[in-house]
Amino acid sequence: MIEMRNFKIEKPDEALRSIIQDKIDNLNKPKGSLGRLETLAMQICLAQQTLTPSLSHPCHLLLGGDHGIEREGVSVSPREVTWQQMINFTKGGGGVNMFCRQHGFHLRIVDVGVDHDLSQVSDILNRKIGLGTRNFLYEAAMTPDEYDRTLRVGVDLVDACYAEGCQVLCIGEMGIANTSPSSIWMSLFCQIPLDECIGAGAGLNTAGISHKRDILHQALNHFNEIYPQPSPQDIIRYFGGFEMVAAIGATLRAAELKILILVDGFIMTACALAACQLYPDAQAYMIFGHCGDESGHRRMLDALHAEPLLTLGMRLGEGTGALCAFPIVDSAVRMLNEMNNFDHANITKYF
Repeated sequence: MIEMRNFKIEKPDEALRSIIQDKIDNLNKPKGSLGRLETLAMQICLAQQTLTPSLSHPCHLLLGGDHGIEREGVSVSPREVTWQQMINFTKGGGGVNMFCRQHGFHLRIVDVGVDHDLSQVSDILNRKIGLGTRNFLYEAAMTPDEYDRTLRVGVDLVDACYAEGCQVLCIGEMGIANTSPSSIWMSLFCQIPLDECIGAGAGLNTAGISHKRDILHQALNHFNEIYPQPSPQDIIRYFGGFEMVAAIGATLRAAELKILILVDGFIMTACALAACQLYPDAQAYMIFGHCGDESGHRRMLDALHAEPLLTLGMRLGEGTGALCAFPIVDSAVRMLNEMNNFDHANITKYF
């Protein structure tokens, strides 16, 4: 059993629910007429334990890492795309940059395990654990010590955001081949056959998907021989990427601090799923931004009983789908803080 940092994540106190509901119901609108915004507002108020929630200093963590399993040809893109894109992000040219600018998010670009020396790139935070993970076809992706250090990278990043006043956090990833560990996590944590969890990733053709399935089945069979009754930590460490485990650490620390977490697509939902395997109460602080186009994402959301805000057919990653959903979250908060109620507006209730 791996010894990991303990998180004190509290399930939101439900005592405020009826008071929050009363405030929502008495805004000058027909009861329930703002639909999903109303349930979202309830979640946010409970998470922050207030009737006047805030989304101050939104932050986005863009975490980069490479994967040993990429050497097996499970991705249409080579691993050098990871570091090339990381540099591109520093120049403001990525989708994540555009959406962060649009919605006012402070972007931190973080090298957790990219297989390239990025230490001289001033706009990339160097938190490198290694030059990519090991190849989980043959061995665990990371050692217990690397696993613990990687979790702490995520924790430290969130602490820095929190010190600046962050109340809402978005997390994205850049890591060629990271749909492979995500598929295995989904299969093991959701008890779904592996074949139903594997998709095209960044654009594999039919033959490529078939090869990916073969490789992942071999890796999973080998893992099952070593760990007949694995713990969640065993599963996360054996298959996860450095950027993914850092995302789990960040998610758990954010939940511990009662920071709202915007969850992105297939990979980040897999990280949310893994985080909930360790601490189920963390999900109360998660807002699932969208349902992506990667095969299995909807089923993973269903396993979490999560209702995404958007369905736009996106599968870029980087946190872009979650960032796109932010205006809806903002609208839910503005509804509570800016709409008048019937008494103040001198309007007779009409429902």
